[in-house]
Formats: sequence, C-alpha cells, structure tokens
Amino acid sequence: MDITTILGLILGFAGILVGFVIEGGALGSLLALAPVLIVILGTLGATVVGIPLNELKKFPQWVKIAFVNQSFGVEKAYSTLVHFSEKARQEGLLSLEQELETIDDKFTKQGIQLVIDGTDPEITKSILESNISVLENRHKVGIGFFEAAGGYSPTLGIIGTVMGLIHVLGNLTNPDSLSASIAGAFIATLYGVCLANLFYLPIATKLKIKNQMEVQTMEMILDGILSIQSGENPAILKEKLKTHIGFMPEDNPEENTQER
Repeated sequence: MDITTILGLILGFAGILVGFVIEGGALGSLLALAPVLIVILGTLGATVVGIPLNELKKFPQWVKIAFVNQSFGVEKAYSTLVHFSEKARQEGLLSLEQELETIDDKFTKQGIQLVIDGTDPEITKSILESNISVLENRHKVGIGFFEAAGGYSPTLGIIGTVMGLIHVLGNLTNPDSLSASIAGAFIATLYGVCLANLFYLPIATKLKIKNQMEVQTMEMILDGILSIQSGENPAILKEKLKTHIGFMPEDNPEENTQER
C-alpha cells in the first residue's frame, strides 16, 4: 500500500473532525443522509457525464494506482540496459536476441527487439515515443476524472445548502428549530469542500506524480535503447541513465517492474 495516500487521508479528515469537536460541535450532527446523496451522487453524476463508458470502467484501476505503492522498475531497467549495452559492445547487437525473453518489461522488450531487427534509429525513437505518449494520454483520463470531481464537489455542496435553506425558509412556523435547520443546511457545503480538497484533488495530484515517475522511467529506457543501438560505450550509457533517475543504483537491484 502507498502509505502516504492512506496517512494523508487519515490526517486530513481527522484534523477536520477533531477540530470540529474541539470547537464544541457534535459529530452526530454531521451525519445527514440528504447532503451525502446530493454532494457525492451529484458530483459523481456530473463527472461521469464527461467520461466515455469504456474509460469509466477503469475507475477501480485509477483508485488502485493511488493506493498501491509502485517502483516502476527503475533499478531493474537500469541494470538490464547496462547489461545489454555491455553484451552488445562485446558480441554485437544480434547477440541480444539470446536474452530477449529474460526481459519482463514490455516497453524495454519492444525497444530491444527493434534494435535487434535493425530498425532505423529515428523509427525506433518514434515508435517508443508514441508508446510514451499513449501512456500519458491514458493516464490523463483518470487524472481528469478526479480533477473534475474536485471542481464539481464544492458546487454541489452549495446547491445542497441552497436547497436546505429553501426548505428552512418555507417552514418558518417553528422558530425554535430555525437555527438548527440553518446549521444543517450548511452540512452539504462542508461535505462538498472537504471531499474536493481532502480526497478528489489529492488523488488527482497523486496520479499526476505517479504518471510523471512512470514517464521518466520510460524516457530513461528510451535513451538507453538508443544508446545501445548507436554502439555507445557502456560507461557513457550509465552516466546518461543516471541523469534520468538522479541516484546511484545498487549493484544487485531487486526485480520490481511495472507492466506497461
């Protein structure tokens, strides 16, 4: 599990609830079905309108990405590229075919296969860059979903509050319950703002960061494959890869790859 996602949600909602209690509020007063239906279902409804059905089916996958820790196989990719570079330097590019099946990552495997097949470097670069672009566009749909929800949620909260106030102003025969009814009407606004700023928008941010991390890994792999294809010295390749990942990989990195 991605502990920062879990910890952030717990701290955010706990801070709101504890602060509310310290100010003298009763947690029971926040439990109202009508605001929940208006804000949550209204927000989801408005967001779903802009998402095609075939993309909406990926919603569980988007949530999983936000809550599951991933390494994207950076160290494994580094190790693989360095090994293949050294082998190609010593035995030639065609020798890489012997170990092609040992590559788990589809993106790396495709790139090495293009190199083995003698594909023009510009075509190799174009194909791999297209794969990166497709992945980014696929991720943007999930990011856009949560960003849209973060925008709709406060508005639906205001709508819920207005509806509550309409109900209150239409029943002024009992002045004793007026203050409680008005307070209850504002619960929808609280739900809308809290969900937007403590769940929807933070999840969108987490998806953005993980997208950047995966794209950075793929760009490193692309650079490494082009270096292998051009016959660069393995020492130069290592320095190139390090500029992408910003750390010194271990000599025996664990295998932890992301299927792309």
